[in-house]
Amino acid sequence: MELRTLEYFVAVAEEKSFTKAAARCHVVQPAISQQIQALERELGEPLFERLPRQVVLTSGGAALLPHARACLAAAAAAALEFAERSGLLSGTFTLGTVGGLEGTRVPRLLGEYHRRYPGVGVRLTRGSSPALLERVRTGAIDAAVLADPPEGLPDTIGSRLLLEDRIVAVLPAGSRAVDPPLTLAEAARSPLIGYGPGSGAHAFVRDAFAAQGLRLDIAYATSDVAVQVALVAEGVGVALTSRASPVLAADPRIVVVPLEPAILLRKVFAWRLAGRPGAPLRAFLDLWTELTYGTGPGDARPEQL
Repeated sequence: MELRTLEYFVAVAEEKSFTKAAARCHVVQPAISQQIQALERELGEPLFERLPRQVVLTSGGAALLPHARACLAAAAAAALEFAERSGLLSGTFTLGTVGGLEGTRVPRLLGEYHRRYPGVGVRLTRGSSPALLERVRTGAIDAAVLADPPEGLPDTIGSRLLLEDRIVAVLPAGSRAVDPPLTLAEAARSPLIGYGPGSGAHAFVRDAFAAQGLRLDIAYATSDVAVQVALVAEGVGVALTSRASPVLAADPRIVVVPLEPAILLRKVFAWRLAGRPGAPLRAFLDLWTELTYGTGPGDARPEQL
């Protein structure tokens, strides 16, 4: 039973798909399937039930999952300790980010990273998802928190899921009830406030409108959710924005309404796969694995709405 096999097993369990697990681990799907089948033979029982649209854990798979996570966490912790002992953890870690970083696990990770490795300088830089992805691709920055593009990330980019989000409509308080959902056609009748073409979220909204035969016309383009909310409160129009933003919480000036059809998007942590990552990035990824898989099954999954 090898760590790589356990990594594949955990990926399939969390993604509920062999295809998504293969993309996450950057291997071809048959490699994942063969390793899982070998593990099932070794343990003497099936670990997954293969359903038409997803795979789910059997009772045996559910029993193995916490042990697999504990093994991965222990390996990550050992790698971190010896990296520190060899004096590798110095230099600079440059992280790009779109808005909404506070709604992910990244601040907690950065806090623990700082406490363990004060010799590494962390630089944060803001930008749109497409611009940040290009900077990661060229090696201008170490990693970025960005919106997973509709077409998916290039094969040269590694990623970990941070947040599953959705776009919602924000209207003035008292203008309508939360239910039923607002259709895109209804939203299109009002001046729209939202992400501009340079934002990664814009592509998801644009494609959803196009699928309904509608043209997306953003009258007031801004990625600042606080500004979007302020414009809504002034009666300027309807905002289409991220449900994960803390700015929307308990604001008496607005009402947050789901959209029909739903517009889903994922926020990911992305880095370049070409070559061996620098020691600060490797330490950050290992710390992520340790804190994710080492805190117990209840904390092991990515944050979801």
